[in-house]
Amino acid sequence: MRAVVQRVSRASVRVDGDIVSDIGNGLLVLLGVGEDDDDNDLEYMLGKILGLRIFEDDDGKMNLSIRDVKGKILVVSQFTLYGDVRKGRRPSFSTSARPDIAEDIYEKFVARCKDEGIEVGKGVFGADMDVELINDGPVTILIDSKKVF
Repeated sequence: MRAVVQRVSRASVRVDGDIVSDIGNGLLVLLGVGEDDDDNDLEYMLGKILGLRIFEDDDGKMNLSIRDVKGKILVVSQFTLYGDVRKGRRPSFSTSARPDIAEDIYEKFVARCKDEGIEVGKGVFGADMDVELINDGPVTILIDSKKVF
C-alpha cells in the first residue's frame, strides 16, 4: 500500500458537485492499493498513519499523533499512486490492485480506523472526485508498506 498523508486544517471531497465528506483538523490520506497487498500491509499502514507524530505540541514541536489531537481522517482512494513513469510519458498502473480487491482493502482500512476510535470520512471509490484541502504546515508524508521509500 502507498499513502500520501497530509496534515490539514480542513479537507473535503466532492462528487458531481456535491460534498460527500469533509473534515476539519486532521489528516487527508490518499491511499493506493498494490496488486500484492494484503491485511499485513493494511495493518502496517494503519499503525504508521495513526502513530505519526506530525501535530505540534505546546512547545511547537511535531510530537503529537492524530489520536493525541483528537483529529479526523479523510481517506480517498488513489490508484494513481502506483503510476510508473520510468518508461515513456504515459504512466503504467500495472502494479495497482484490481478494483474489486482494492475497494475491499480500502473499505477495510476505513473500518479499521473507525475500530481505533478515529472519526473517518471517505471519498467514493472509483468515482471522479474533486478533493479540496488546506495543507497545514505544509506537512506531507509518503508511506509505502513495502518500504520502497
